[in-house]
Amino acid sequence: MNVYTTDKIRNVCLLGHGGSGKTSLVEAMAYLSGITSRMGKVTDGNTVSDYGKEEQKRQFSISTSVIPIEWEGYKINILDTPGYFDFVGEVEEALSAAGAAIIVVNGKSGIEVGTLKAWELCEKYKLPRFIYVSNMDVDNASFRQVVEDMTNLFGKKLAPFNLPIRENEKFVGYVNVIAETGNRWQGKEVVPCEVPEYNKANLEICRDALMEAVAETSEEMMERFFNGETFSEAEIRAALRTNVCDGSIVPMTMGSNTLCQGVYTLLDDIVKYMPSPENREVAGINMKTNEIYHADYDFAKAKSAYIWKTIVDPFIGKYSLIKVNSGVLKTDDLIYNVDKDIEEKIGKLYILQGNKPMEVSELHAGDIGALAKLTAARTGNSLSTKNTTIKFGKWEISTPYTYMRYKAKNKGDIDKISQALQKITHEDLTVKMVNDSENRQLLLYGMGDQHLEIIASRLKNEYKVEIELDKPKVAYRETIRKTSDVEAKHKKQSGGHGQYGHVKMRFSASGDLEIPFVFEQEVVGGAVPKNYFPAVEKGLQESVTRGPLAAYPVVGVKAVLYDGSYHPVDSSEMAFKMATIQAFKKGFMEAGPVLLEPIASLKVTVPDSFTGDIMGDLNKRRGRVLGMNPTANGKQVIEADIPMSSLYGYCTDLRSMTGGQGEYSYEFARYEQAPSDVQEKEVAARAAKVAENNLEE
Repeated sequence: MNVYTTDKIRNVCLLGHGGSGKTSLVEAMAYLSGITSRMGKVTDGNTVSDYGKEEQKRQFSISTSVIPIEWEGYKINILDTPGYFDFVGEVEEALSAAGAAIIVVNGKSGIEVGTLKAWELCEKYKLPRFIYVSNMDVDNASFRQVVEDMTNLFGKKLAPFNLPIRENEKFVGYVNVIAETGNRWQGKEVVPCEVPEYNKANLEICRDALMEAVAETSEEMMERFFNGETFSEAEIRAALRTNVCDGSIVPMTMGSNTLCQGVYTLLDDIVKYMPSPENREVAGINMKTNEIYHADYDFAKAKSAYIWKTIVDPFIGKYSLIKVNSGVLKTDDLIYNVDKDIEEKIGKLYILQGNKPMEVSELHAGDIGALAKLTAARTGNSLSTKNTTIKFGKWEISTPYTYMRYKAKNKGDIDKISQALQKITHEDLTVKMVNDSENRQLLLYGMGDQHLEIIASRLKNEYKVEIELDKPKVAYRETIRKTSDVEAKHKKQSGGHGQYGHVKMRFSASGDLEIPFVFEQEVVGGAVPKNYFPAVEKGLQESVTRGPLAAYPVVGVKAVLYDGSYHPVDSSEMAFKMATIQAFKKGFMEAGPVLLEPIASLKVTVPDSFTGDIMGDLNKRRGRVLGMNPTANGKQVIEADIPMSSLYGYCTDLRSMTGGQGEYSYEFARYEQAPSDVQEKEVAARAAKVAENNLEE
């Protein structure tokens, strides 16, 4: 592939609901630009961008892929993103590298939740965007309906650039609103035609709206508009480019991906109206001077880049996908990783076409490429020269809240699973592993149940190791509410030295649930010698790891050693430790033991119409609703306290209740006494487990 300068580059991210036609649009673009000789199909598993085995098996995108397209002397880096919400981390990474977006809407299904989320993301990152309505060859697809619905939602900034021409229920051509001309498809060719009568009224409305937008670009234009002057096509296009780049106009266009209709026009419009990187800003911190460094995709400045995505594939190896923020990167350049404090020679430069690496000699500012085998590099790292060390800010990635417990099917695979998951977390920042040692479980966090299921499937198919996903154990705690006074003796005689330890202890609530226990001694007259006090404390330390009630960690206990006895020959540290463990079990069970459950502070963000359903559901889950706050974009944030045990499966339930529009976040708040039915269930489960183990023995 040729080398392109900054002004000839367009970085475009495809967004939209799952199944709206993003991947098939990439196929049509790849075919038209000559990358492929025939168009692949998602159903056949042979598309350029969905190259992963899981993607081909499930027939939807799971990760973002880059497809660079050469078009009329320009390079368009198309970033094809997943549409399902479990893979939002991939979308957020792509948006950090994109300079503009195309929101793909299915002409048959109309506006879906993914469309609204795509719009919100574009607003958040201030991205210029197009709306592309796909599936126009389908009978009941309606461009007019999508335009109407989008305008009602987002206002008059939406401007149709093309209108469909239909004959006998078939999509046969389009009307160019700017040029006011009709065009028909004849095979692959486009031929001029008359504007159909039924299009004329609509054309006039769209054209007037466009002219008004053009007039608003300057006072001189506004004056000419009011004087009834007409603008030339060149003036209209120049003004529209300004409007599109600043987001005050969102062009709407349409086509059929499978028939490759409307895609040629879309590629032309990307080149004409979407901004090149030189029209966008990017800044970092110069680590040597501590000043803001305006890289701004200037090829004349010192070279800098950042890693926006990592691919770790068992078959093709590791690639760090970079966006060049300033300067020109060349093969064999020395590059300094600011975050890892490592200087490396980059060797070869690549661009990735799906999973196919292609060598290039250099990458100019604003371009997207890939570096192979950067050992320590991770997603989000900044790259620069050692003379001018630049650190760029990290972007926001969604926090994973859905988690499950995982176990190796084959115990010999534990290390392999850990290494494979490590590689997956380098690729996907929304995957997290947690070793919950207190509850003896390994936890896997993701964006939803499907996300976790796909990770398990990838481990099996790509890394040849298997895990079982299961409901996680809740991190309960045990404490006491009353006081007790007990004594315990550990006495054994078995030839030679015996064992003798005798303690009298009081147990009560310490009032501090942050620490397991407080130990005090009030022994008088040397009934228990001082040198055995550490052994008593050691016995307590061992006891609190697995409580006597249901084998959960113990918190908030005060233990006082006030008396006991010893034997000058048979007493030992071990004997006193064992006596303490006996005393603890007895004293704990006599002091009103209770189970504490973890409580989370939950925030659920939903459109107004769903608040009643959500609050009703939270009550069923033993949640306490604390209040509601409206957000800037017309949604409500419901705040509640809820037991952690009730959050299992909440992600799936919330999505089904709100049609995918609900979002939630939570954090651990405190421990509270669990209801008696929860406590009884846990104690019974413990008893059953003990009985089972005894049977096995």
